[in-house]
Amino acid sequence: MMFAVFEKNYMPKLTNQIVIEKAKKLGFGLVGFAKADSLEDETEKLQQWLGKGYQATMGYMEKNLYKRKDVKEILPSAKSIISLALNYYTPEQHSNENEKGKTCQPVGKVSRYAWGKDYHLIIWQKLEELETILKKLEPELQTLSYVDTGPIMDKAWAVRAGIGWMGKHTNVINPNIGSWFFIANIITNYEFDCSEMITDHCGTCTACIDACPTNAIVDEYVVDANKCISFQTIENKNKIPNELKGSFDNWIFGCDICQDVCPWNQKFSILTSIGEFYPQNKELSYDEVLKLDNQTFKERFAESPIKRTKIKGLQRNVKFLFE
Repeated sequence: MMFAVFEKNYMPKLTNQIVIEKAKKLGFGLVGFAKADSLEDETEKLQQWLGKGYQATMGYMEKNLYKRKDVKEILPSAKSIISLALNYYTPEQHSNENEKGKTCQPVGKVSRYAWGKDYHLIIWQKLEELETILKKLEPELQTLSYVDTGPIMDKAWAVRAGIGWMGKHTNVINPNIGSWFFIANIITNYEFDCSEMITDHCGTCTACIDACPTNAIVDEYVVDANKCISFQTIENKNKIPNELKGSFDNWIFGCDICQDVCPWNQKFSILTSIGEFYPQNKELSYDEVLKLDNQTFKERFAESPIKRTKIKGLQRNVKFLFE
């Protein structure tokens, strides 16, 4: 009788298809694979962006550039990146919008991604389940996963893994579902077959650039956070610049304008299968926000992305919009 002899470090093969099947059962609509190479071009563009001050007060973007460039600085045994997308699109629209998309009532609009439960809570659970499943199939598998919470360039890896192309608004666009999806990445020591990258299909379209009320998309594929409504209403902890007053189109938390006008979203968006993404906090009125105290704010937004801005930031936002 003959027995197969394996090298000490032999790893029985996990296939791309096995990962895709397991991930899709957990709700991930798109799955791609990329070689864990150094992000040379992407890092150079990031440094140019930082050099122009477009990160505004997001100082964390300037940290750990060596890790953002090379994931082997995070996981030395890294060979592949598994990139995953989770669709969050729901059919509802803001109730205070007319056909032209202009607000007609003193109600603040919340970005679609924050309508339901915090996506971090949802995706972290799914990632933990997926990694557990894969490690049962391959005990020697090593993984580190991120949901825009660590020093990796999540969008860059999604592009390299064939999830989509980088749109001119700097969101990743997939030709089958648009851009209404969250991105998660798993760094792994396993060598998967690389997915084919998707070519840029923005063409001559400038819908997102033309629609931005603050002119935050200063060039194709370049956003100046200092002018971005999403940055100002979420990440900015200071006073919102007076020169931006009157240009927020009643966005109280985040902004979806560049994605709303994108032809790929208008034609190809599909409904999410995740019930927790359906609206709980689609819009907020001036009065209800100002009536909140710390306790009621924490209770109402405990599992909502809105908690990120804290009560001080949310009340600052409504005052900026309506006073």
